[in-house]
Amino acid sequence: MPGLALQFCRPFPCMDVRMRNLLPIIIAVMLLGACDRQEPTRRGSSAPAADAQPSDSPTADAAKRTEAYWVLQPGAEASVLVLQAQTGSPILSLTCPSGGNRLQVIVPGFTPIGSEERLSFGSGGEVEALVADFRGDRRLGGVSAAGAVPANLAALMGGPVSASYGSQTSGPHPSVPTAIVASFVVACRSQASAGTPRAGLPDRPVSPCFVQDGRELSAQHLRAIGTEPFWDARIEGRCVTYSHPEDQKGTRVWTRFTPTTEGGVWTGALDGRPFELRTRAARGCSDGMSDKSYPVTVELLVQGEKRNGCAEQI
Repeated sequence: MPGLALQFCRPFPCMDVRMRNLLPIIIAVMLLGACDRQEPTRRGSSAPAADAQPSDSPTADAAKRTEAYWVLQPGAEASVLVLQAQTGSPILSLTCPSGGNRLQVIVPGFTPIGSEERLSFGSGGEVEALVADFRGDRRLGGVSAAGAVPANLAALMGGPVSASYGSQTSGPHPSVPTAIVASFVVACRSQASAGTPRAGLPDRPVSPCFVQDGRELSAQHLRAIGTEPFWDARIEGRCVTYSHPEDQKGTRVWTRFTPTTEGGVWTGALDGRPFELRTRAARGCSDGMSDKSYPVTVELLVQGEKRNGCAEQI
């Protein structure tokens, strides 16, 4: 076996000599290659990449401005708060005209719906419903809505702002800067007490609950109650707030009001199911709990169930 090993190794001495001679050259080449590969890495770690910009560079500032932004436009005739796109076109605007306790909201991106007369806007849990012009806004396009200046106007703009009209939604949009919110609220309060009402505006703001088909509904304030199971409904124009033991705060149902010779019918939907409340004048209606007599009887369809009750004006 040793002999075999000697014979096996015998042809390689010359090769070993050559390899020993070439070894310094091979090592040098490998080192140069490694340096070439590491050099870009060292350059990249010591300087920003070509497409990277410092946070305070003009390019970075331009990137920050790609979002829509709020602009306050105060004036003698009106104070206007506009959310503008980078193109300069308005996305949403809030206006407080001079000489009236009035707020107007315009959303150019909405499409008018002949049967929809309510536009809501707000932020988070703060929402305000305004009377929408179902014909659309003839001057700016889209849909406009108006109402009294809300007491919680600042809260309505306290975070990302959204607007809704029927199934259409705009937002959530960037929050209005705090300083602009404060200035706009002060301006709206000032406009409410300045000058005389402008032509074309009603003397008093109207709630969307009392507007239907572009006309103001006669004020109807009723309270209806029923038992077995217990339920309660407060009627304000076309708005019905329905409550029961599991929902004591109540849920407002947006309905369509149809007058009848004996009373009226309020038709809408609650949780995606038909909601209908029908009243009829009938003295002597009993609530089943007391000796009190009511002047109106009520038939209610809710959650697929028919219920009876009584009602009176409040």
